Amino acid sequence: MNEFVLPSLLLVLSLGALPLVSRFRSGVRTFVMPTLVILATLFAWHLACAALGTRVFPSPMQTAAAFGELFESQRLLGDVVASLFRVTFGFLLAAGIGIPLGLVLGWSTRSFEALNPIIQGLRPISPIAWIPIAILWFGIGDGAGVFLIFLSTFFPVTVGTTAAVRNISLVHRRSALNFGVQGLELFRRVVLPAALPQIITSLRIALGVAWLVIVAAEMVGMDSGLGYLINDARNAGSRYDLVVATMIVIGAIGIVLDYLIRRLERFDEVRWGYVQR
Repeated sequence: MNEFVLPSLLLVLSLGALPLVSRFRSGVRTFVMPTLVILATLFAWHLACAALGTRVFPSPMQTAAAFGELFESQRLLGDVVASLFRVTFGFLLAAGIGIPLGLVLGWSTRSFEALNPIIQGLRPISPIAWIPIAILWFGIGDGAGVFLIFLSTFFPVTVGTTAAVRNISLVHRRSALNFGVQGLELFRRVVLPAALPQIITSLRIALGVAWLVIVAAEMVGMDSGLGYLINDARNAGSRYDLVVATMIVIGAIGIVLDYLIRRLERFDEVRWGYVQR
């Protein structure tokens, strides 16, 4: 009975405190509210495991013990580095090619008409479907992972950049032309600054997709990384405590990656394009 009473009480207190936190200052509220939600989720998780009496799905305490096991084995750091390397390399490669290509497609109608059908034909193909081909071309290792990340991020970045340029108001262009701004100067001083906010949003979406794809790809086609760690834990006697612990690590890294790319929104060149709340 005790394993139900205390978690239930803490769950009620966590949820009851949420309306009170809304009165705090913005900086404090940004930290306290997610913390209360996380605590409430942990208590609810514990209650669900206790009520169901499951021996397969781990409780929060069992997952915490699995964290300790992962850190003691010193394997977690190597798998995190492997996944981050593949995501970073593939993402930067896709951004380095996709952004310039998207700017050209958005600026040149003829280029758009020639290449857009090809891009739209390849874009719906899931990156996961490319796994057999990636392994065939690059083998088991980093090359296949980087290729899959490139595919998963290239199309969102290219399409987003193209749309950002093509959706620029004609008022901006005509106003610049009235002041004698033409050619590359028009592109540098008007088109690119106007498109930057949407380009950064495309990068943010693409990075989230890349993190999803690399974990799935590592589960079936690689011998290292967080996805491989999940698959290995499942096969090693159904160690679902390690599986859930690794899932939490994946989510935490995803939050950090999203935070880092959102820092780009603070630059003066793009801050104008976002509503301040």
